[in-house]
Amino acid sequence: MNGDSWLVGQFEENRGRLRAVAFRVLGSVSEAEDAVQEAWLRLSRTDVSEVRNLSGWLTTVVGRVCLDMLRSRASRREEPLDEGVPEPVERSDPEYQALQADSVGLALLVVLDTLGPAERLAFVLHDLFGVPFETIAPIVGRSPAAARQLASRARRRVRGSEQDGATDQARQREVVEAFLAASRGGDFEALLAVLDPDVVLRADEVAVALAAAAQGSGAPALASEVRGASAVAHAFIGRARGAKPVLVDGVVGAAWAPDGDPRGVLDFIVVGGRIVGIEVVADPEYIRQARPVFLAD
Repeated sequence: MNGDSWLVGQFEENRGRLRAVAFRVLGSVSEAEDAVQEAWLRLSRTDVSEVRNLSGWLTTVVGRVCLDMLRSRASRREEPLDEGVPEPVERSDPEYQALQADSVGLALLVVLDTLGPAERLAFVLHDLFGVPFETIAPIVGRSPAAARQLASRARRRVRGSEQDGATDQARQREVVEAFLAASRGGDFEALLAVLDPDVVLRADEVAVALAAAAQGSGAPALASEVRGASAVAHAFIGRARGAKPVLVDGVVGAAWAPDGDPRGVLDFIVVGGRIVGIEVVADPEYIRQARPVFLAD
């Protein structure tokens, strides 16, 4: 297989994911196709011999193309969504139909349209596709901590569109406090009860490094990503000692403040009374920007 054929093959393997990313960011089938085509043009003009992760490289390119399209759209004050629910009537392949029938429906696309371009891209790439903030940061021209803030603000607005804020905070706090109590008490079954079976734990580089440094004193190890309720529960057995509920960007989370100043933050994504996502953040810049507020007992 010659080089051009190999490149075409690699691109086709990634096309479905790239199209999914572009559709979720742009909310438009036609614009998503344009973004993917532009990614192919850029790939065909690039020497990828030193690209270690072609899939990640393509995702970054599509992200940048989508960001440019969002900014251009905003400057023209155009309506971002196709008329009505996006439906490419010519397409009938299962992958494409699934793309439009999944969890990102018209209601969420409307909410996403209220976000700024950088917020929207950060939220979609991280929360829907698990792209790390270290990768998102250069796309949006911010630091990783600032990119995390963008996604956090977007997440808060999306949640706020789904249910009353006060009610949401009360429910989230119940789940967070149950999680913290189970973690402190080493109650594995209670942890499983508040975790979604497919929960994903992600930790930033600072948190992973701090956990590694503390292993000598008996602290549990912490990986940058852990998937599944059982694995996440094992990761948190005994870990939350000293953590207390806080508000971060209007959402209930938890924080450690051994000397009065928060040194680590837990961000939770709660859906249907269960935790589907946990972010362990120890980046000082993020914590300064987030300004967590401890909740009264």
